[in-house]
Amino acid sequence: MESTASYWKPVYNLLELEGLHLLVVNAQHIKNVPGRKTDVKDAEWIAGLLRHGLLKGSFIPSREQRELRELIRYRRSFIDERAREINRIQKVLEGANIKLSSVASDVENGDKIPNRNG
Repeated sequence: MESTASYWKPVYNLLELEGLHLLVVNAQHIKNVPGRKTDVKDAEWIAGLLRHGLLKGSFIPSREQRELRELIRYRRSFIDERAREINRIQKVLEGANIKLSSVASDVENGDKIPNRNG
């Protein structure tokens, strides 16, 4: 299978469940002769390379590792979005002449700055 963007992932996941031995190959490593390309010609070209043992598969982590990576990336996107929202809120409030940093050290958690007078 040719790895193009992330289109290969759902197909790979389904075929992996069936216990098939799969080979995902970088598209740049199997470029065909320039000219008019079709999916059928590409499939024939890839099959020929495979028959002659000329394909080297890309590293695909285990299913558990892929799922963990996906969860971590998803969590990271939530953290990034949360930081963007906090910055937007601060900007809106400062635009309304409300400077939260004068009353809270951590806008995100609402922690107060200790009173200097005790």
